[in-house]
Amino acid sequence: MSTTEPRATPPRVAAAERGSTLIADRVVAKIAAQAAREALDAPSGAPPHATVTVHHDIARVRVSLELGYPSDVAAQCAAVRARVAQRVEECAQMSVPEVDIEVEHLHSAHTRTAAGRDRRLR
Repeated sequence: MSTTEPRATPPRVAAAERGSTLIADRVVAKIAAQAAREALDAPSGAPPHATVTVHHDIARVRVSLELGYPSDVAAQCAAVRARVAQRVEECAQMSVPEVDIEVEHLHSAHTRTAAGRDRRLR
């Protein structure tokens, strides 16, 4: 007969010393683009697109979007900045010191052509 000795329990390692989690830039960009969509009440034109550069736990975000015209462009951009920073910090646990907004096009209900397509204002 063999006796089984109880296994020794390995010592617990603190959570901070177990390793790290890396979140790809493209994942953070998807979070940012979705947050920009959420910030814009009525989507106009193409959905927002985001690019992100991550260095350690700091994300620098650039969002390209199309807005309706006439509207308060500055207020919409401020809402997008705030929402993107908040969601990236919540979901990815990253600091977001800056969110650059690029308004690529303005769409107006008055610029619709007979074919139903938008004529883009520049």
